[in-house]
Amino acid sequence: MQDINPNTLANSETHPLRPFIPKGARLLMCGTFPPQRHRWSMNFYYPNFINDMWRIFGIIYHQDKDYFVDAAAKTFRLDILKECLSEHGIALSDTGREIVRTTGNASDKHLDIRRQIDLPAILAEMPDCTDVATTGEKAASVIAAMTSSALPAIGEYAKCEITDSLGNLRHIRHWRMPSSSRAYPLPLAEKAAFYDKMIQECGLK
Repeated sequence: MQDINPNTLANSETHPLRPFIPKGARLLMCGTFPPQRHRWSMNFYYPNFINDMWRIFGIIYHQDKDYFVDAAAKTFRLDILKECLSEHGIALSDTGREIVRTTGNASDKHLDIRRQIDLPAILAEMPDCTDVATTGEKAASVIAAMTSSALPAIGEYAKCEITDSLGNLRHIRHWRMPSSSRAYPLPLAEKAAFYDKMIQECGLK
């Protein structure tokens, strides 16, 4: 773990969003933590306008990277985005519930996770969930550690077991996906192909 000046602990942040869990959701997608507020274009997951997650979803479900984009307002069309996620059974959370930013950079490598997602509690709210997708290396490492399972290769999954907070043993697939950040060196179309394959194998398309 990276050394942290004790004075930075006063700057810890608690996750500002509740998990988005549509009824009957079968896939839980987890990033690491939202960027700083000044980078938000909307009050939802992947809020940075230059993050490509919702362009990836536009390609997957509408063959149009700008389907969910409101270019004039430099934001995303949250109403139809939530409808799409709900229709296809996709939930959202992050692997960090409380973090310290070790620099002003939004990169995952500069985040120190002080408190992790309560995955057993979230899975208890999602009785139909069979798959968890992590959208970056740090998020993938957190889920792999929590489930005592192997870290999957990018675009692949590892089979995991975890007991939810109701005491049910859950068998899930942990998919490790490429980051949707533009800092991740992969063209948008290739990222979308990884996500499309995962969505199809989860039966959500």
